[in-house]
Order: sequence, then structure tokens, then C-alpha cells
Amino acid sequence: MISLAELQRRIDAGELSPDDAIAQSLAATSAHEKSIGAFVCRDENPRAQSAGPLRGIAVGIKDIMDTADFPTEMGSPIYRGYRSRGDAAVVMMLKQAGATIVGKTTTTAFASVDPTPTLNPHNHGHTPGGSSSGSAAAVAAGMIPLALGTQTGGSVIRPASFCGVAAIKPSYRLLPTVGVKCYSWTLDTVGLFAAGVDDVARGLAAMTGRPELLLPSSIPTPRIGIVTQDFAGAPEVSGGEALQIAARAAERAGATVHGVDLHEIVAEAWQAHSVIQEFEAHQALAWEYRENYDAMAPLLRARLDESKGTAPAAYDEAMGVASRARHALAKVFEEVDVLLTLSAPGAAPQGLDSTGDARYNRLWTLMGVPCVNVPALIADGGLPVGVQVIARYGADAEALAAARFVEVALRRKWR
Repeated sequence: MISLAELQRRIDAGELSPDDAIAQSLAATSAHEKSIGAFVCRDENPRAQSAGPLRGIAVGIKDIMDTADFPTEMGSPIYRGYRSRGDAAVVMMLKQAGATIVGKTTTTAFASVDPTPTLNPHNHGHTPGGSSSGSAAAVAAGMIPLALGTQTGGSVIRPASFCGVAAIKPSYRLLPTVGVKCYSWTLDTVGLFAAGVDDVARGLAAMTGRPELLLPSSIPTPRIGIVTQDFAGAPEVSGGEALQIAARAAERAGATVHGVDLHEIVAEAWQAHSVIQEFEAHQALAWEYRENYDAMAPLLRARLDESKGTAPAAYDEAMGVASRARHALAKVFEEVDVLLTLSAPGAAPQGLDSTGDARYNRLWTLMGVPCVNVPALIADGGLPVGVQVIARYGADAEALAAARFVEVALRRKWR
């Protein structure tokens, strides 16, 4: 994989020009794209910007985000060839930080559940996850050092786990969703993929103009609470093993690690997520569903068919549960700095007819808290499995620092 931090170091030291850094990413993409299929479209001759912290950094944009320079097709024939007149807010944030947008990455239709043709770089017979399939795979294959995705259920953290890359789903609305195709306005969150936690932190800090998101020179030792999410069902062997390995590594590195029980209302919120998601999806995708029903992706269309009778009262009740759960979760962080839990049930499932299960992600998306994926082990078939580090709402810097602590601890373990 390409390290954003290393590219920045070399560019700042004058060892590598921004144009040469972009050329390296283009060469890597040319070498791997035919076998992975991570991009929908690419700029064959992009030019590096001369200024900004992300100069020389090639970025892929999930194809549900508006880009004036590329079509935005949203994984659907309904929008084939569609071009917006301007860029989404997050795309402009990248450009203003000096980044070079090199192409659009694959997405499931409207960031839902119908798989893309993208392959997992570690094992082509397994899914890369979704809905941010192309962004995760492009970074994992070493094509580009940074990519944007979105998460409504588990569409950043889960593909990051399956593809073995670092990723952050930031606190809700740290990154604006203006110009991003909406599925659920209560849940949709823009996230980042990169090779490691430091790379993710640098990308997010540069985009937002928040230097406090950069990792400190000395990482504080966190108090870690382990959450197994029993209400979401048992994990696969590889998922459970990843969590145990990460917890033991963190403890050996000096962290305080112990189990945490979540309030019952939090488990209720896990169930409320799907009610909120699908009720809002019916409004966000009303035109597509009514006027282009036959062109809708089959799994998404079936999901909307099944949920179209949801009453407003059920939605209101689910929103109330979510609000109470956020208050209950905030109290947990009075005793611990971060939570450590599963990023996915296990390694990427075999076959390309599914993007995997988001059951260990959707609660945290609804809670709006920052989540960072850290690769924890390599399972059978060369498939990565990650864990996620979660901090209180707004504590993205703390989440990144603790994730870096876990990342380093895991590396020490394998020496």
C-alpha cells in the first residue's frame, strides 16, 4: 500500500515532486486496476497541485459524490452519464487542501446492498465489502494513498476490515454531505480509507483544517472497554479471534482493558437503526423508486418493497430510542476513553453475491460516534480481519490516537 505520511515526508523534503507522486499512483493503478476493478472512471492525465498539505496525493472518490470533472452515476443505470455542475463539499475540501482527484470508485447502487464487480485484492474469490467497495479495494491494492467512502450502516468500516486498510467513519457531520447522494440523512456519514491510522489522520486533518486531528508525538495510553455486541449475534471464529488478539496486544502495551456492558436502550437502538434507515430511504429515493422502479438494483428494490409500509409513528419511536441511547452511551465514556469491538463478523465472505453483514457497524453509525478500523489479523485465504476503535461523539482525535495505540501494539505482537 502507498503511505500518505511517507509521500508527504518525501515531498516536504524535496525528495519527490508532487507530479512524480501522482505518477506513481497512476502507474500502480494501471498495473492493478484491470484485475481489481476499483474504478468507474479515471483521469488518465491528472496534474498535481503545487500547494497544500495534500499536494501530490492521488484520491479516489466514491461514485455517489458529485464531481464536476467526472460523471456521478451512483452505481445505477438511472444516472448513466449524469454530470453535476459542481463538486460535493468534501471533494472541494480535498482540492482546497491540494489533493488531486484521479477518479471515481465503484459503489453499490445508491450505496445500498447490490454488489459491485470489484474484487478483494487479497483474494479475488471474496467480496471487498460495500458499499464503498472501490475505495477500500483501491487503497488496499496500493493504487492510491487516500479514498473517500460513505457509511449508512457499515459501508466504511466493514470494507476496510475485509480489505485490510485503516479507515475512519468520523463523528456525524464532521464532514459535510452536501453533494452526496442521500440514503438516510440521519445516518449518512463521509469517511476516509488509507494505508494506516496516521495516514487517515493526516487526510482528515488536511480536509477539515483541524491540526488537532493529527496524531501527537506521544500517544497516551488509553482506557479501553471491550464490547462484544451480543445483541447482534455471535461473530465468526476469525472475528472473535481478531478482537481477542487486539485486546491482548493493547493490554500488553500498557492499556487498561476490561469488558463493558451497554445499557439495554443501546441494544434497542441497534434494532431501531433499520427502521430509521429504510423510512428515510423511501423519501430520499422516492423519485427513483416511483419513476424508475424497473431500473432499480434488485436487492435494493426488494428492500424498499419490504419496508414501504413503515408508519411515521414507528419512525418517530425509533428516533426517540436513538436519542435516549446516545445519552446512555455518553455515560459509558465516563469510565473508559474508547471502546474496542468487532469491525465485521469475520473475514470477507466467499463469493461476490454479497457485500457482507453490517450488524456490528450499524449501532455506531446511528450513535454518530467516530469509529476507526485497525487491521488485526490475517485469516485463512490471506483475508484480513479488523477491529474498530470507538470514541465519544466529537472525540475524533482521541479515537485516532487510541487506534494508533492499538495498531502499534498489534505490530509489536507479531514481531
